[in-house]
Amino acid sequence: MSPHSNPEIIATGRHLQLVHQNGWEYVVRHNASGVVAIAAITNENCMLLVEQFRPPVNANVIEIPAGLAGDIAGQEAESFAIAAQRELEEETGFRAKDLKQVAYFPSSAGLTNEAITVFIARDVVKVGDGGGDASENIIVHQVPVADINAWLKGKAAEGCLIDMKIHAGLYFLDIPRIAS
Repeated sequence: MSPHSNPEIIATGRHLQLVHQNGWEYVVRHNASGVVAIAAITNENCMLLVEQFRPPVNANVIEIPAGLAGDIAGQEAESFAIAAQRELEEETGFRAKDLKQVAYFPSSAGLTNEAITVFIARDVVKVGDGGGDASENIIVHQVPVADINAWLKGKAAEGCLIDMKIHAGLYFLDIPRIAS
């Protein structure tokens, strides 16, 4: 069979489809055009991180701000840069004066066709409260870059999971990091 043959839809939910293709089962998000993630640094040299409970892993997860592009009715053609700016402000209450796309990579190539577009945000300014939309309960953390490794280790010791996109963000911001 061709690696590009049409997948068989096994199940469809409100946001996801489970598909079968060439002996492989994987998930497709059908309500968005992509995923954006933002590694943001404030003018005070703090990295903006978010914490929220994630039911699939039954734990609080520390992440860089991230979200979907094209998932709002009437805005399906939203650019990834606009989605990144919107998600940064929605989740953290900060807006970036300097936003640059730096990477595009699969989120979990064995599980989903979804890919993440990573942005670096500098010169970010506080414009609101953040905390996410009505369906989210996001805690915003402003972590001094000099303390990021110890802070992440401390959050892991508390039982939080550390999302791998943080390490990608630290890499693109050229911030030394250690495994947590």
